[in-house]
Amino acid sequence: MENDEKVMSGEESLRIISDMITRTKVNISQGSFHLLFWGWLIFVCSLTEYFLMRFTDISSPWYVWFLVIPGVFVSLIYGFVKGQRAIVHTYADKLYMWTWMGFMFSAIVLFIIVWKHMESIAPFILMLAAIPTFVSGFIIKFKPLITGGITFWFFALIAHFGGQDISPLAVPAAMLTGYLIPGYMLKKKIGHGTI
Repeated sequence: MENDEKVMSGEESLRIISDMITRTKVNISQGSFHLLFWGWLIFVCSLTEYFLMRFTDISSPWYVWFLVIPGVFVSLIYGFVKGQRAIVHTYADKLYMWTWMGFMFSAIVLFIIVWKHMESIAPFILMLAAIPTFVSGFIIKFKPLITGGITFWFFALIAHFGGQDISPLAVPAAMLTGYLIPGYMLKKKIGHGTI
């Protein structure tokens, strides 16, 4: 009888330890959705703008970026619904979420500041996007996302110094290396339960 009590308390201890570990992990199931959603949306917008600039006489090809506005609402609604379903909200979850919210607020302010010079915004957005991508990689301990953040800084320089032929391709290239490849890798890891 006494031995059974020791086994039960041992099992209880393991459960408590397991719960504590779970509470410190980030709920990253949303992470791959947002990386893939934004990666594809921005990839398509940036390539569409590039093709409109190169092969049409449309005076404001950057209007395609207005697709980002409904994208923000889709992303916020998805995050809200998933957040409501989560059983545990950890400190790391909140840090992850507010890191990206900080990026969103900064991007909105940047758009307001450079409204009349939208053609020169790409290097600044890439530079800003590098920060939450890089930091998120450390929060969830996922090296491809850290590397993705670093590539954003690299492509910000290309967007600024690359010239008229190369600069417009920096954004879609950054989406591939910074969001899409890490996003698919993260989705695969989540599916295999290895993260």
